Amino acid sequence: MIEKKELEVELEKLEELQSITQPFLRLMMEYHCAMEEIATKLRNLNLEFAQVYNRNPFETIKTRIKSPSSILEKMQRRGYDITIGNLEEKLSDIAGVRVICSFQKDIYTLADLLLQQDDVVLLERKDYIQNPKQNGYRSLHLIVEVPIFLSSGKKMRKVEIQFRTIAMDFWASLDHKLRYKKDLKNAEMVAAELRECAETICGIDVKMQGILEQIEGDEGYGCRMD
Repeated sequence: MIEKKELEVELEKLEELQSITQPFLRLMMEYHCAMEEIATKLRNLNLEFAQVYNRNPFETIKTRIKSPSSILEKMQRRGYDITIGNLEEKLSDIAGVRVICSFQKDIYTLADLLLQQDDVVLLERKDYIQNPKQNGYRSLHLIVEVPIFLSSGKKMRKVEIQFRTIAMDFWASLDHKLRYKKDLKNAEMVAAELRECAETICGIDVKMQGILEQIEGDEGYGCRMD
């Protein structure tokens, strides 16, 4: 049987949970709006390029809102109190957009055109294409703020955007699957082989970019080969 004091504690926890539930759901709605705003901007650029240049700068675009369990785990891992204010201030990847391009040049073109829009504010830029992570991971990451317009007025919300080529996305997906397997044997050897694969894939990206330049007669973006 639950003692009265224990019951009071449980009720207090329940009240605390309920007090954050509605603000949390509203916050997730706002991040969803910001995510869709960025996705729409990118799709509009894709449509324009298809009409003007007869070529699409990206193949696919994916969106996601971080799950409540992932948000909770990240906040706890970093030692932050679970408050709406901390979620807004401490996390920059609640809303995410991933753009998969055919060519590296298109990554930089799209990113530059997006950032030229006067309602998109760049907060952070990490270029893991020119400066790959140690494990071989390559991607261009942008953290931006974009306004959303609600009945309560304008709010700025953060969105993380990842730009990758098809080859980079293929490598990152397999790396994630393999790296998170439990009791992985020969982990160091697997990591070394993954790095080697990343270099090979990067080489393919460079060659494909070169072929595009021969066809279009323009200069492209290179990739650092370690």
